[in-house]
Amino acid sequence: MVKKIFKRPQANQWMIIDKETVDEIIFRTTDRRNRLILELIAQGGMRIGEVLKITSEDIQEGFLTIQNPKSGRQEERVYVPRKILVRLNEYVNANDIGTDNHIFQISYVSAWSMVKKAGKLVDIELKPHDLRRHAATYASRSDTPIEIVSKVILRHADLSTTQRYLGKVDDTEAIQWIETLYG
Repeated sequence: MVKKIFKRPQANQWMIIDKETVDEIIFRTTDRRNRLILELIAQGGMRIGEVLKITSEDIQEGFLTIQNPKSGRQEERVYVPRKILVRLNEYVNANDIGTDNHIFQISYVSAWSMVKKAGKLVDIELKPHDLRRHAATYASRSDTPIEIVSKVILRHADLSTTQRYLGKVDDTEAIQWIETLYG
């Protein structure tokens, strides 16, 4: 009886969005600012709060610097595709954003709302963290070592935290992996 009462709750299983759907969401988003925000989350594994805090000074050659991240460190590096960094620099220059100003000058609630609206473009209920989970799952299923997914993409201190992000493997995928490895 006591075991039933104090039973540890099961971990949530989130919806894992496939790459084609994420690509379509980004493609259908026509607003330049919104598209950049979606790309930074989905392809850089960034948290929405981190995206909203970046300044033009945080853009480096090959990565972004996040000041005072969730980890408690003074700063962290976020590696994103070079093409996104180029478009981010173009956005900063086109909008004459100062070095001390946030690149995306919108509230957390507005950014959340924008992501939800982007999901509706393809008829799914989308939250910002779904895109972060996509970045991890896509990398993992593309044969990226779990250590890279954990330490570089998600910037987690512990591998067990990363494992919770990754989606469940269904029977079809399990069969494909076994056939690829041993078939």
